[in-house]
This record gives sequence, structure tokens and C-alpha cells, in this order.
Amino acid sequence: MGDVSVASDSGFVTTVEIQRGPDNYFDVSLIRDLAEVFSSLNTDARCRAIVLASEGKNFCAGAVLGPEVGMGSSERRRLYGEALPLFSGTKPVVAAIQGAAIGGGLGLSLVADFRITSNDSRLSANFARFGFFPGFGLTKTLPALVGRQKAMELFYTGKRINGDEAYRIGLCDLVTSTESIRSEAQKFAREIALSGPLAVNELRQHLPRIPIDELRVTMENEADIQDKLEKSVDFSEGLSAMQQRRIPNFQGK
Repeated sequence: MGDVSVASDSGFVTTVEIQRGPDNYFDVSLIRDLAEVFSSLNTDARCRAIVLASEGKNFCAGAVLGPEVGMGSSERRRLYGEALPLFSGTKPVVAAIQGAAIGGGLGLSLVADFRITSNDSRLSANFARFGFFPGFGLTKTLPALVGRQKAMELFYTGKRINGDEAYRIGLCDLVTSTESIRSEAQKFAREIALSGPLAVNELRQHLPRIPIDELRVTMENEADIQDKLEKSVDFSEGLSAMQQRRIPNFQGK
């Protein structure tokens, strides 16, 4: 389906791979394809756990930003609408995160219940570093996972952290070698698949998690603030600085 492939194994694990390497930037069509695949797996008895993976160097380096590079307000809102079903499935998800999970790519990784990384992995909520506001539900999902204090640090500074740091703060669940990330994610998923699928599906629905209606409101609020900041001088400067690989000169306007 488009840039998404699906492969199941005899251990009731389905690997869903994003095929936009090396960086796997996403847009509305890719997120729609992922959501459709996840929705189809909800009722597939051959799938008891999902591995979310990507081809190439990076898990996901984020989304395109701004109308001049392909994503304006209306498209961004459509993207968030398409993303919501990724958070509401019945099957557990393990993300195999090689290389970068940056910005919206980090948001995509938090669709998963578990994340497998290496010390070569780089995770960052870097939005404020180029004068923008977080999206993809991150203002709700990140503090729910690592706590408000650590989430503030990651948001305010935009710092990049490796696998060891991600493990220390609870952002990932296993650190392995770069070469073993996918196989370890599949091994992790097979351990889940050994449990009773009805019980696991019920657990995923009833363990404390962010209600989908709450997440929908969060994404709408994020989009509103993104619309506002997209018109700012700081966002234009931040985007230029990012593209030119220099430190931005923000003016606060």
C-alpha cells in the first residue's frame, strides 16, 4: 500500500514498514496508509502484535513544514485526523527506532506501546528550536510517558538524546546494537504474542492511556497554535536557519 509494506511471520507478529528511506519523512498520504493498515490488523487473527519499522538510515526525521515546503494549515489538520486511528488500535505496537526520530517522527514513535533503540539513535522534540510548536499529540503523549518535568526539558531545549538517555527517562524500553534493532523489536513482539490475544487486547484498552477524544482535542489545540506561529518572523527565521544549518537569530515576533 503506497509506501507501506506489511509482512507477517509464524509467531503472530506483523511488521509494518515505512518505505520512504533514507529519512522517511511523512505526509497525509503516508499517515493515512499507516492508519488503514493498522485498522485492518485490528481484526486480523494472524496478528497479535505489530512491529512498526522503517527502511533506510532514519526511523522518521519528521514531517515537511510550512506551505512553502508542502504542508500548510489545512493539510496539517487532515494529517492529525488521519493519525488518530493509530492511537486507538487493539494490537500492541513495538517501534524499531534506528537513526533519528525527530519532531513529528518522535510523535509517530509514541503511537507504539514500546520502543527499541540503540546508542546511535537520536530522539528529539526539536520544534521550539526553529520557532514552532509541537504536534502529533506530543504535548499530551510525551509528558504522559516521561513526566511533565522531563518533557518540558525536551520541548524547551529541543535537545537530542541517544538510546541510553531515552532508556533512563523511560522513553524507550530496550537499547541494543543498531544492527539488531529490528530483530530485537520482533523478538519483543513475539514475547507479547505468546500471551492470550483476547487478554492482551483488553489490557491495551483498559490500562491507563490517553482517551482518543482527549487526544483529538490536543491535536486541534496544537494545530491552532501551529497556525499562529507559522505566521511569525521567528518561524521563518527558524526554518531558514535549520535549512542552512546555522543558529537562528530569533526576534520574539
